Amino acid sequence: MKHKKKVPTTTRALVQRINRRLRDQDEILKTPRGSARYELGDYYVLNVSRNYIVEKDVDPEKFGRKLAVLQDWEALAD
Repeated sequence: MKHKKKVPTTTRALVQRINRRLRDQDEILKTPRGSARYELGDYYVLNVSRNYIVEKDVDPEKFGRKLAVLQDWEALAD
């Protein structure tokens, strides 16, 4: 039986993939600065054309899999 090894992908690379996918919807995945992290979580989705928060507390790995930019054979390295 073969041991299937997953290819590591960095968080930075995953965020870039997600942002390329969200660009058509005028959205971007961002990290908050300062004390806003308590309200927004580690990552949030912002609609840049209307300047409002679409989603708070986003898990990049789950969101990447939902958008199909992180495949089953890939794993988040950090």
